[in-house]
Amino acid sequence: MPRTILIVDDHPSIREMVRIALEREGFQTREATNGAEALTSFRGAPADLIVLDISMPELDGLSVCREIRKFSTAPILFVSSRDEEVDRIIGLEIGGDDYLTKPFSPRELVARVKVILRRFDVSSNALKDAGAIKESSPEDTHATMSGAGVTLNLIRCEARWKDTPVVLTATEFAILKAMMRWPGKVWSRTELMDKAWDMATTVSDRTIDSHVRRLRQKFAAIGASPIETVHGFGYKLSDGR
Repeated sequence: MPRTILIVDDHPSIREMVRIALEREGFQTREATNGAEALTSFRGAPADLIVLDISMPELDGLSVCREIRKFSTAPILFVSSRDEEVDRIIGLEIGGDDYLTKPFSPRELVARVKVILRRFDVSSNALKDAGAIKESSPEDTHATMSGAGVTLNLIRCEARWKDTPVVLTATEFAILKAMMRWPGKVWSRTELMDKAWDMATTVSDRTIDSHVRRLRQKFAAIGASPIETVHGFGYKLSDGR
């Protein structure tokens, strides 16, 4: 089935440009002209990904993201005319998956959308590539990875700390899955970037740090600490206690 993208921007010309670019690639699209309309649309019929403008009147994109993250992990690609690093970091830390600065080319936007959706994809090819997956039995159709007290369900894109569910974004899930493939390995930011992002997409060290910080906050909220910093090198899975 074609994937549906919700385009949220108060500028008609930008919505049109994004819509045409995505539909040429086979995506279905819906549009919202402001944040409130976007929330109503998404609650009524969730989309596979949201292209979300930050600077909108009344209810801005950051507020929309915060509301959506209360009930959904659908990927969010922020777009904004503001190119300040603090804006990108805030967007990522509240649950965005990527950030694109205006003006942008339609080809770059489509490439970013595909990369984000690829991370969210749990096709059979992705399952075969996951090193520590337990083989599922006829009675148990869940392909899982376990380590450091964390269990990932690769079919449902669900994470659990022992018996407690942890709601992750697509990017957070991809980072954690990469780390769980080789327990005990110290991961540099570059290595995590290569595993969680498409090689054609460049992200900064601060972007990786923001997503890892967000992961830690979510686990800390339930009393867990599965990710350890190795100063001067990067990150690794801890014993989770």
